[in-house]
Amino acid sequence: MSKIVIKNVNLIDGSGEDVQKNVSVVIEDGKFTKIASDADVSSGEVIDGQGKYMLPGMIDTHVHLSTEFKPLAERVATPFSYNFYEAIRYAERTIDAGVTTVRDALGSSLGFKQAINDGLVRGPRMQVSINGLSITGGHGDGLNYSGIDLGIVHPYEGMPDAIADGVEEVRKKTREMLRAGADVIKVMATGGVSSPTDHPKFTQYSLEELKVIVEEAQFRNGVKVMAHAQGLEGIKNCVEAGIHSIEHGIYLDDEVIEKMKEKGTYLVPTLLAPVSVIEFADELGISEVGLKKSKEVMDAHKESFKKAYDAGVKIAMGTDAGVFKHGTNLRELELMVDAGATPMDAIVISTKNAAECMEIENLGLVKEGYLADFILVDGNPLDDIGLLKDNDRIKVVAKDGKVLKSIE
Repeated sequence: MSKIVIKNVNLIDGSGEDVQKNVSVVIEDGKFTKIASDADVSSGEVIDGQGKYMLPGMIDTHVHLSTEFKPLAERVATPFSYNFYEAIRYAERTIDAGVTTVRDALGSSLGFKQAINDGLVRGPRMQVSINGLSITGGHGDGLNYSGIDLGIVHPYEGMPDAIADGVEEVRKKTREMLRAGADVIKVMATGGVSSPTDHPKFTQYSLEELKVIVEEAQFRNGVKVMAHAQGLEGIKNCVEAGIHSIEHGIYLDDEVIEKMKEKGTYLVPTLLAPVSVIEFADELGISEVGLKKSKEVMDAHKESFKKAYDAGVKIAMGTDAGVFKHGTNLRELELMVDAGATPMDAIVISTKNAAECMEIENLGLVKEGYLADFILVDGNPLDDIGLLKDNDRIKVVAKDGKVLKSIE
């Protein structure tokens, strides 16, 4: 039986409770077993926290771990298989940022998840959606007016094509994603910022189609549905259809916010996505159309998050990493605080709430019996939430009680 004791830490346990000063945390067989000022340190490996702050491993419920935007010329010149090797680096950067669990919102196959589980790749725990269902000409359709397909995900073994129109096609595509190993179904319910031929406010799948997707995934197979939904009408359709989480949620009104509260629908705001697209447009190869739409949505996005937060909507942290650089995920907490959240709430949103959104019951808290995912941080994030975006301040990262990153 393996045993690790982390002593002399200040604990922010993810519950929203006050900091526990100068405590010791005991880990046995990958789970937290004791938290106390007088924890038994007579046996096992001892790590001196040196007064650092311990938090649960961070959870990002919206990433694309197998992809990262890059300029068109570079994409065209990259051999297809090279992308899989790059994804290993994305996984490592995610861990080094302090993110120990992710929900992949399209682009990662079951094999990538299994490679991480088996220790072939140093990366976060994953739930995968495989590919995102989209209408022809919708947010998941990369075909440009030129006739050239510049989509970031192309079909291969284990990665089904995801274009589907009409009730029976979406039913079949949902079944195909489940067959490919999807832990969650992703659907593009509205247009988007990065897609070439639509707009974030455009409504795409109908209410009837969305209900069928939920029926096949959740009611028949116990798998929840996450929806890329930015425009108001599309968001309302998603909530009405019983979709589990609204991704982005750029244009919310009071009516849909109340409906989300009533139904327990999660908001995954991804405030970092348009900010990073604007800041790194040239480096990422963002089109002029994408850049223009990102600038257009900025204010509404921030306002919608604030309204949902103030109203008490369930919120889980998500970033859209992959649209921008992996490993910059925890800047999302600073943006949530800038938009009106308290630092403590931003941490809860990124740990406890995110685990609940992913329906992992024993994750997201430093608590006896929970999976021993944690980070040690140089500094108090309640005084300066922005320090979490500096990967050099994340000194230790552990998943299932195993240290995956440790720097002096």
